[in-house]
This record gives sequence, C-alpha cells and structure tokens, in this order.
Amino acid sequence: MSQPGGSQNALLCQLTANACRRPVVAGPTEGTALGNILVQAIAMGYLPDLATARQVAAASVTQQRYEPQAANLSP
Repeated sequence: MSQPGGSQNALLCQLTANACRRPVVAGPTEGTALGNILVQAIAMGYLPDLATARQVAAASVTQQRYEPQAANLSP
C-alpha cells in the first residue's frame, strides 16, 4: 500500500516553512505524474513551452500554501 508523500503532511510543511523562513507550496501526491505528462505534452507540441505547462499545472490542481510563522518560545 502506498503512503502519502510529505506534501500531504501539514505539520511537516509548516515546520519546513518556519525553519527555512520561506513559503512552502504543497501540491498533490500525483505531482510527479503530472510533471511527466506535461513534459511529454511539450515534447509532442501540445504545449509550446515550460511556462505554459506551469500555468496548466497550476490551474489543474489544488495547492496548499504554508507561510513561515515565528516561533513563540515564551511560557
């Protein structure tokens, strides 16, 4: 049985954003397959370039964005 990837773990994504002080954008578990299909679509001429493929990907999936949060270390 397949386990979900790290992008599906909200705590991991939030902690990563906090530690890196950068936003984290998590997509679907099928992201690798989607990327493969889009690269093939470019190679076959169905999509003109990578920028268009990125637009198609963004419009095709739901993404979750995690903004960095400062740690509250006070008791």
